[in-house]
Amino acid sequence: MHVEPKPIEKYPWYIRIFFWNQKRRYGKVLDPGLVWGRIPSLFAPLALLYGGIDRKSSAIEPRLRSLLTVRVSQINWCEFCVDINSATLLKRGCSLDKIEKLQDWRSSPLFDEREKVALKYAEAMTLSDQKVTEDLIRKVKEHFDGDALVDLTALIAFQNMSSKFNSALSIPPQGFCIPPKK
Repeated sequence: MHVEPKPIEKYPWYIRIFFWNQKRRYGKVLDPGLVWGRIPSLFAPLALLYGGIDRKSSAIEPRLRSLLTVRVSQINWCEFCVDINSATLLKRGCSLDKIEKLQDWRSSPLFDEREKVALKYAEAMTLSDQKVTEDLIRKVKEHFDGDALVDLTALIAFQNMSSKFNSALSIPPQGFCIPPKK
């Protein structure tokens, strides 16, 4: 990592609460949290934003949310994100075979039409040589209503920020899953 975490006791008490929750949920404190936590005024609102995006009442089902986060992470070369999001995707009932075929989703029969439209939208938002076109939005709206479109866009935008941050700072995977091939 390009930025080393501080010892846990050096973080403010309210940031350590987030770390306690990560340890309870994942069995360890997550390296990105330790890095973001160096600047508490950035980390606390970021954690709240993530909680809002990954809420149970999201208009996007959990498996699709995880599928999209893995794909955006692959594109942005975030090994940590691919690792943790693949593990979450497996827990949400996706097969390892489907995760391994994610980069080739266009030609794979493992992905349904709704997933393909969402993945195309995620790639258009993520890849700098692509653009979200009116035609793409029309196709997305065939599968997602207005609330779902906002949820979908927020999730993809957040994952872009998170995975670019982690990739730029070389935050390594933490052994949650066998990372899918790129």
